[in-house]
Order: sequence, then C-alpha cells, then structure tokens
Amino acid sequence: MILPRRTRLRFAPSPTGPLHPGGVRTALYNYLFAKQQGGDFILRIEDTDQNRLVPGAEQFILDSLAWCGISFDEGPHIEGGKYAPYRQSERKHLYHEFAQKLIENGAAYHAFDTPEDLDQMRETLKDSPNQQYNALTRGAMKNAFTLPQDEVEKRLKNGENYVIRFKMPENELVHFNDLIRGKVSVNTNTLDDKVLFKADGMPTYHLANVVDDYLMQITHVVRGEEWLPSAPLHQLLYTAFGWLDVMPQFAHLPLLLKPNGNGKLSKRDGDQLGLPFYAIKWTNPDDQTTTLGYQETGYLPEAYINFLALLGWNDGTTQEFFDMETLIKSFEVARIHKSGARYDFDKLKFFNEHYLHHADPKKLADLVLKNPDMSEKMADFDQVYLEKVCDLVKERLSFTTDFWAKASYFFEAPTEYDAQVVAKKWKEPIPKIMTDLAHELEKLEDFTPENIQKTFETACAQHATTPNAAMQCLRLAISGQAGGAALFDMAGTIGKPQIINRLLEAVRVL
Repeated sequence: MILPRRTRLRFAPSPTGPLHPGGVRTALYNYLFAKQQGGDFILRIEDTDQNRLVPGAEQFILDSLAWCGISFDEGPHIEGGKYAPYRQSERKHLYHEFAQKLIENGAAYHAFDTPEDLDQMRETLKDSPNQQYNALTRGAMKNAFTLPQDEVEKRLKNGENYVIRFKMPENELVHFNDLIRGKVSVNTNTLDDKVLFKADGMPTYHLANVVDDYLMQITHVVRGEEWLPSAPLHQLLYTAFGWLDVMPQFAHLPLLLKPNGNGKLSKRDGDQLGLPFYAIKWTNPDDQTTTLGYQETGYLPEAYINFLALLGWNDGTTQEFFDMETLIKSFEVARIHKSGARYDFDKLKFFNEHYLHHADPKKLADLVLKNPDMSEKMADFDQVYLEKVCDLVKERLSFTTDFWAKASYFFEAPTEYDAQVVAKKWKEPIPKIMTDLAHELEKLEDFTPENIQKTFETACAQHATTPNAAMQCLRLAISGQAGGAALFDMAGTIGKPQIINRLLEAVRVL
C-alpha cells in the first residue's frame, strides 16, 4: 500500500527586483493551499541567473510577504530545514550531476555552439516556420550528434565552453493535467531543445526547478500562467529521470491585468494613477530612489490580501470579506478562474476602507504611532486617549495616513475655521448660544456625551433656536471643520477644559 505524500508547496521567486503583485498572489495561493491541506509551505530562492540579481531583492521578498502575513515552514531564513540549502546558487554542485544522468540515458547532450553560430542559424532560418534548435536543426549545429565522440571528449577535456541541451523528442504528444485548465496536450515539434546547463556552470530554471522540486518532495506547483509553456518540458524531464510517479500536480494561475483589462499589469499602471504598486517601500540600489508601498501609504495588509485573493478566485458565494483564517478554510484550487483578473485600484481602496472601519482601536492606534510625523504631534497624549480617538474617527478613514487630517482637532485646538460654514451659519444668536453653553458646561460634574447634548439643547431652547440649526456651528467651534466624528462623543473625549476654551475662542475670533 502506497501512503499519500504530505502536501508540500513552494514559492520560488527570482530576486531580480521588487516583488510584483502577481508574485504576492502566487505566494498567497500556494500558502492557502498548503495550509488548507495541513501541509508545508517552502520558500526557495531561484538565483541561478547571477547576472540579473538585484541587491536587496531577496530581503524585500521576505519583508513584503511578512507584512502580508504569509509565513514559511522552510526557507533560507529559517534554520534547520530538512532540505536545505534553499538558495539554488548554494545547490549548484547538485545540478551538473543530474544533467550528466540525462546525457547518460540519452535525454540530453553537449552543445558547443558559439553565440555567432546561433545567430547564423537564426539568420539562415529567418524565412522558415521552424526557427528553433530542435530535432530538425540540431544536425547542422556543433553538438554531440554532429561531432565525433572523441572530439566531444577532447573539447570537454580542454575546457571549451558548452551547454547541455535537452533532446526534445520528435513529433510526440505530451499530455498533462492542469488543476485549473484541465487536460493540456502539446506536440513536441513546437518545442525546442532547451538549455538545461549553461556555460557559466549554472543550471537554467528548467533543470534546477525540476531537480529541486523532486529533492524537496514538492507535491503541487502553483505558478503563473507564463510558465504554462514550460510544463511539457518539465513533464518530459520527470519522465527522463524516471520520476513521473512523483511528479507534482501543476496549476497555472491567470494573469493580473491592467485596470482597464487590456494587457498585463505593470508598475506603470500604478505610477499613472499616482498609486502604490509594491507591498512595501522599495529602494532602488542603483540610484537610491524610493518607491513607497501599500504599507507606507496607509493600506492594511488584510485588505491587500483579501483583494488579491479575489483576483482570480472565489468560494462560489457572494461573500467578499475574508480574513486569512477564513481564506485558508475556503480555498480550493479548482475554483481558480482561467481568465485574467483586472487589477482594480478602486476595489482595493474599498477593501481598505472596510478593514479600517472595522479595525480594533488598539491596532489602529499602534499603526498610527508607527508614523513618525503623526506620533510626534501626539506625544503629549496617552495610549488610552489615542485609542478612543481611533474608535471615533476610523469610519472616516480611507487610509491610515488620513488619520491626522481627520483627527487633528482631538490633539490641538483649531486655528482656522471652515469659511463656508462661518459665512452661512455663524450668525446671531449663535455667539450667544456658544457663550452660554460654555458657562453651563463649566457647571457639569459629569462631562459625558449625554450631558453635553442635554446642556446644548437647553442653551438652544433658551435662544429659540433648534439644535439642528446650531449643531454645525458647535462642531465648527470645537474642530474648525464642517464634518467629523460624532459630535458629542468628540466633545466628551476632548474634555471639559478644552471644550470650554474652544467655544469662547471661537466666539472671540468669529
């Protein structure tokens, strides 16, 4: 009896720049599937293309996913992993051995073509429907099929540059099942003899990917749609190694599309709208220019994750709001869509507003205090007060960075007053009402919102004015603004001395 293998998924980014939202979504879907199945989630850094590595990109990947709440069971940043190391550059001693096995069983071969040779081949075939290095063209190139065996050995012995190519079978159908797209069939005549091992001694993505997935016992590969054309080659590699019985199941995710739905999403789309694109701040190592991310511009990670999760997946209901725990319980690969998903920045804002409006005041206060500009202005106020303020203004926020604009009057008296309200409503008997209200509030022993409201209504009645007619002027005197948090709750939070001073100051100034 063969026992089912433990579910193991991996996220395997290349640290060639900041992590694209599509990469975050790929990591998220892998994480959700692994956790939903009670399995393991692994981070593997695929850094075989040494020429394209960007300093700081690997740490940026880790920091971005940590902010999103996506964690790993194994990875280069975690000690004691059973399948370490988790950077491909630290595993390169393994790959030549596996490439050699493919040569020995006839599935791969040495090729000694120079860049000039390859350019000449493309030039010769420019008018041909077949312009690939494959079964039809390899016979005209410098490789183990056209050179005598002793010459091949001599070139290898002399240290001549070579690559190892996969020997693509001629005119065969490769069938595999994609968990999202169903059955896929590809004729090998449409595929080329991909390079598996490069002249610089490093494997290509194809060889390293398959070898590492096998050695790390990966059971499912959930990756972007752009890798779908590579799946036939990967299945052929599993077959050539004799590993077909443990080949992972594949799922290729739909693209993230521009906000208008036309074309693949790019950073330019965010730039054109003046909106962030990356999860967190990215500093370009070349010129030290900084691009602020969602974290710094006031988005909550749970809003970002909820938004990304629904870009290409739903649970079959009309439910929109999912925390991470609910996503894990609800997630099914079979419910991932085949077509691309439009990246709607307005929808992301909608999710952010929802999570801010329902945020725990303590959590929101902690986030506000992380902003050095705002925390400095609130240094004289304690945590309890700040949490009360957060509870009162959170439903007026779209971003955490809106806090000071929406709540500054809780921390400092207004120095300016909304001119439209002044012109339209600050007329007799408003100054008298405010003066009398200040004097009556002074007598209150219990300065509660309810008592403040009753005192205000009494002052209005004494001057034959309805509370509705004077209420915006009361708000104006306290905050300088036309709108804001619930008026009497706001007054009760600010406190009696400040409220009385503000009422009298407004009368004096206006």
